[in-house]
Amino acid sequence: MRRLGKVLHISKRGALILRTEKTPPMGKEAIVVDKKVQKIGWIQDVFGPVKNPYVSVKPYDKMAAEKLLGQILYLYRRKSTPKR
Repeated sequence: MRRLGKVLHISKRGALILRTEKTPPMGKEAIVVDKKVQKIGWIQDVFGPVKNPYVSVKPYDKMAAEKLLGQILYLYRRKSTPKR
């Protein structure tokens, strides 16, 4: 588990926008959790400057998104299963 960043605001489409120090992986394997390790969503997009990019997190529950403003979120990378 790695610190991802602080929730700065919510986009018009309901995504959480964070600022991070290092470019994280994207996709549904890049699970975003809160400090209690509850699943919040997944990384939908990374944009902005390379050194300090912004991250767009697609929340699983849009209703709970406003409660996350100002909170620190973490990256929990799910181990991928080997293809057979």
